[in-house]
Amino acid sequence: MNIIEFFDQNWQLQKWQQGFSKRERTLLTGLSGTAKSLVMANAYENVADKYIIVTDSQFHANELYDELSTLLGEEKVFQFFSDDNIYAEFALASKDRVAYRLEALNFLLDEKSTGFLVVPFLALRSYLPSPENFLENYLLLTSGDEYDLSNLVNLLSKAGYEKTQRVMTPGEFSMRGDIVDIYPLDAENPVRLEFFGDEVDTIRSFDVESQRSLTSLERLEIYPASDFILTDKEFDKGAKSLIEMTNLLTDPSAKSYMEEVISAAQNHYYHKDLRKFAEYFYDKKTSLLNYFPKNVQIFIDDFQKVNEMNNKLEMELADFILSEKAMERGFEGQTYLLDTMAKVRNYKPATFFSNFQKGLGNLRFEQLYNFKQHSMQQFFGQLELFYTEVERFIKQEFTVVLAVSSEKLRKSLHELDLSLQEVDRESIQVGKVNLIDLQLSNGFNFLDEKLVVMTEHEIFGKMRKKKARKLNITNAERLKDYNELAVGDFVVHKNHGIGKYLGLQTLEVGGMHRDYLTIQYQNGDTISVPVDHLDLLSKYTAGEGKSPKINKLNDGRWRKTMSSVSKQVEDISDDLIKLYAERQAKKGFAFSPDDTSQEEFDSGFSYVETEDQMRSINEIKHDMELERPMDRLLVGDVGFGKTEVAMRAAFKAINDGKQVAVLVPTTVLAEQHFNNFTERFINFGVNVEVLSRFQTKTQQTEILAKLKKGRVDLIIGTHRLLSKDVEFFDLGLMIIDEEQRFGVKHKERLKELKTQVDVLTLTATPIPRTLHMSMLGIRDLSVIETPPTNRYPVQTYVMETNYGVVRDAVLREISRGGQVYYVYNRVDTIEQKVSQLEELIPEARIGFIHGQMTEVQLENTLLAFIAGDYDVLVATTIIETGVDIPNANTLFIENADMMGLSQLYQLRGRVGRSNRVAYAYFMYRPEKILSEVSEKRLEAIKGFTELGSGFKIAMRDLSIRGAGNLLGSVQSGFIDSVGFDLYSQLLEEAIHAKLGTSKQKRTSNVEISLELDAFIPAYYISDERQKIEIYKRIRQIDSREIYEELQEELVDRFGEYPDEVAYLLEIGLLKHFADNALVEKIEKSRFEATVTLEKVANTTYDPQDYFKALTKTSMKASVGEKYGKMTFRFKIENRNSVVLLSEIMNFIEELSKIRDSYENK
Repeated sequence: MNIIEFFDQNWQLQKWQQGFSKRERTLLTGLSGTAKSLVMANAYENVADKYIIVTDSQFHANELYDELSTLLGEEKVFQFFSDDNIYAEFALASKDRVAYRLEALNFLLDEKSTGFLVVPFLALRSYLPSPENFLENYLLLTSGDEYDLSNLVNLLSKAGYEKTQRVMTPGEFSMRGDIVDIYPLDAENPVRLEFFGDEVDTIRSFDVESQRSLTSLERLEIYPASDFILTDKEFDKGAKSLIEMTNLLTDPSAKSYMEEVISAAQNHYYHKDLRKFAEYFYDKKTSLLNYFPKNVQIFIDDFQKVNEMNNKLEMELADFILSEKAMERGFEGQTYLLDTMAKVRNYKPATFFSNFQKGLGNLRFEQLYNFKQHSMQQFFGQLELFYTEVERFIKQEFTVVLAVSSEKLRKSLHELDLSLQEVDRESIQVGKVNLIDLQLSNGFNFLDEKLVVMTEHEIFGKMRKKKARKLNITNAERLKDYNELAVGDFVVHKNHGIGKYLGLQTLEVGGMHRDYLTIQYQNGDTISVPVDHLDLLSKYTAGEGKSPKINKLNDGRWRKTMSSVSKQVEDISDDLIKLYAERQAKKGFAFSPDDTSQEEFDSGFSYVETEDQMRSINEIKHDMELERPMDRLLVGDVGFGKTEVAMRAAFKAINDGKQVAVLVPTTVLAEQHFNNFTERFINFGVNVEVLSRFQTKTQQTEILAKLKKGRVDLIIGTHRLLSKDVEFFDLGLMIIDEEQRFGVKHKERLKELKTQVDVLTLTATPIPRTLHMSMLGIRDLSVIETPPTNRYPVQTYVMETNYGVVRDAVLREISRGGQVYYVYNRVDTIEQKVSQLEELIPEARIGFIHGQMTEVQLENTLLAFIAGDYDVLVATTIIETGVDIPNANTLFIENADMMGLSQLYQLRGRVGRSNRVAYAYFMYRPEKILSEVSEKRLEAIKGFTELGSGFKIAMRDLSIRGAGNLLGSVQSGFIDSVGFDLYSQLLEEAIHAKLGTSKQKRTSNVEISLELDAFIPAYYISDERQKIEIYKRIRQIDSREIYEELQEELVDRFGEYPDEVAYLLEIGLLKHFADNALVEKIEKSRFEATVTLEKVANTTYDPQDYFKALTKTSMKASVGEKYGKMTFRFKIENRNSVVLLSEIMNFIEELSKIRDSYENK
């Protein structure tokens, strides 16, 4: 039997479950923790129905969710996610929170589904649309259905979907002609609907990055994208009520705020604060209780705590109403939340779970059952004590279940002289000691059924790993270049320099349309760049917040800048190539291939490796097995698993009898690494030591002596390791963490060491893709771009500074044993801020750090925080890098609107490092009117949970920092002067030219004038960014395969294309062949078309080649020469331009093939 079935024999539970159909109110006392979860799971196993559990807080809801999903499977447990704080409830929250809620509502409304819904009490007090209105926004579409397109767009807008030009994140939709793209919140991929008139022609999922279709679907279920949705009637009713209430206001700023809200309501648009006024819009006062199916059994978990939470919410609500009134944002009598406590108290059928029979007020129960269950004592790894206790239970004929999921811990239990039976979950044997692979929160002694359960927590003092929610809105978006042009961006023209992009315009000249990019230079001068010269333009990007100086047209300065950057790029490419050649020539130690010890070490990792981690591990091991010394850079964000990769490399070296040195920039990191490495290597007889200022002189001398004799396998240290008195017995591998943070002297010493041993350098600053490409083969790079899968997305709130929220969130974090970062970026008043917080939260121990402290003060405070001596660390942005404290999972940032995107992104990366829900609150001053830039930035941050474009911009800013680190700080000035993209391009060209790997394919601008109207009309693609993207792609056509792929992609993304686009594509392909065939120009006059080759063609082709190519066209041609260049004149006769294009294509494609055959010989 399994552990849930154990409870089937209990007569009280049988009677309790038999009473489910009687609509009774029952009290169960004496149950707590895992035992309570098992009793609930047992109810479901015996009566498979819907059950709703009401808890006091989100914290307890998470605990129950974790436990029940372990016991029953994730597909049977849902959560209506809610913060336990009213201010946060109305703040802008991340989309994944909404996704949890919608999943819950769909579960309640689906008559067939069974399982549990876990709900924190505040969720029962929020206003919701009526179930009827919610379902009105549900739509099922099947191929062949008739559905009016404009009605669909209207429905999506009302259902909370946001209209965008290009669908990138869940909750968005876009429309292009007969094509509608939708990204439902619960879908793995967005979905594309193609209509034929009003008929759904095809439904297919597509990839968000490439925008290409993936698979055909028969049907699409569209659920609302928000749990706050309004009908047209409700929008109008609410707007009318708000106008009446606003007319009574006297304060001008309050009026202007309300006019903004009213305007949104009148236009049926969801303003960010509209939810606060929900009561004026909804006809019925609907809460989550109205979604509960008739006669559904609800379990109230600890009514006393639920009641306390309700009282706390009442006080908080009074405070919230006062603060809204103080800011003239609320109306007299506005309630904000529903009062549902009476309904919960009187609900039937209901089961109240309570540890004791007190604090239940005057509640009346039809049935009362009391259970004899105790919590399990703690053994803290004292296995003798544990052994004695288990023996005692066996003598008393108890069934003992040891729930241990760690293989290492299971092994240590087998070494005890217990008659253990290792069984699977379904085969627990009564009266025996059963060892099962199961993660439970805590153990218990259930006297009624003589069952004892012990977990890793009681036996070894090891906390259970939290389950991670599986949601499609993940943090696993990869770091992509964000290189789209928007109006107002700075751009770099290779010949004219830096200007401002003003937009795309279509000009008509002689009946032919052509798209041009308008670039503005100094004094308002503009140039129009035709789209087929797009390769001369790149977006200007430099470090965050840097605006470049715009050039003056034709003043010669740009030419000077280009020549100095080109010279400098030449020098750096020389250095890189020299370094590369030296490394290739050197002989190092070739490590042995992996053996069983290495495999055992690798399998001791307690998480699932990401693909990137595995790839990086394999690349590093491959390098180590080669004879030349390894010099590899491992790039990955903090917490993406670089340390584990480094540990495996270290073990490989130690396994071959070599020593390993791990060099870190700070004492704090040295201590953290020492603890992590010691724990990871504990079972493998590896001697790990640390060298930093925390060791006394005597200890240091002792460690150095052992190191020299080979009695230390792995040493971790700061720059102290680079001192001359440090001698190794046989150093084989050096791991360097964040090399860019070492000084010049230290870097010189590193250079000496690097030539002799294998080196692995770790960095958390991302390196831009463009640089990867240009450095390929020069510097070995491994990149970890995907975060570990066991992460919850960080719950992100953007809100006005509110100390009620601060106090609540800090106490919540402390109550779950966690810690808090509070970012306050003003050194001069940071101590006053600490005093203010100490007064606000006297229960919390608060420390602070800032950049003007000495290194020793800084490190001591950080180490005290790591050790848990402080609950809250108030800090300037100094915590942005190099701090890894998985126990800190709540972050506050004051004046977040004053910070840059990449800074905010990195700061937010400090939390959410373990597998528990993390919270980030980005706060700005109340009543502050945010600048447009700040508002956009805060919007982008909120979107960081979905990692859309804001994330990519942030990554781009950081990437540029990474580029400076990789190439050296001197380069950053040059990067800024021409922009990052052009710099990368120049560097790549220089390296390839020197290595002789540059392909001799020229990208000249062959002139083609065939009197064809070739462009992308606005009615086909209206969004400028997507238009430019397609023009770029057409310019990059370099084979018939790519041309055909692009044809398919256009049809897939935008529908059947018009003739103008067909011509554009063909001319794109023709240009590729013409460039390769050394054609200078193709022009059409009234009676003939002329193809002129470049002079260099004379030495490339034999005369018979021309005649061979001419056989591919049916047109009559004459061959001649003009100014030393071959010319071919074709008689047009009655051919129109389309046929002419096809004929000339045949001739030039053949000529291109002939040239390729010479190149490949």
